[in-house]
Amino acid sequence: MRLTKSYSELAPALAEAQLNLWKQTRAAGLDPKLLDLLDLRVSQLNGCAFCMDMHSTDLLKGKEAPRRLAVLSAWRETDLFDPKEQAALAWAEALTKLTQQPEVDEAFASLKPHFTETEIVALTFAVLTINGWNRLGVGFRLDLPEQP
Repeated sequence: MRLTKSYSELAPALAEAQLNLWKQTRAAGLDPKLLDLLDLRVSQLNGCAFCMDMHSTDLLKGKEAPRRLAVLSAWRETDLFDPKEQAALAWAEALTKLTQQPEVDEAFASLKPHFTETEIVALTFAVLTINGWNRLGVGFRLDLPEQP
């Protein structure tokens, strides 16, 4: 870890605001398992080991199939993810990478058959939130928790 104290100790109001945003995305009515998959995939893209460890552990505790986790980074190459999950994963990747406008436009269009506009906004905030957590984890080089 790069700091002498945790970021939440050094800036408690900011850390609380980030946590509250995360809680609100979780209360928005989206499938928690889908949100966990998005959190893991975005964390993979951002190289946040702390978040990857946390979200893969949570998914396994929630009875997610290890096979799906093993191929999550190649979700486009398999039929293990349903069309709704694929649309959400494409959106999360497009917003995380922000490489090209057509990719974002295409990903947005793929959401429309599966999600309401309110759900799309909630998904977008969920992606924004995990990207924020990843930047805290990578930026401050958070240590993985000890294994029990």
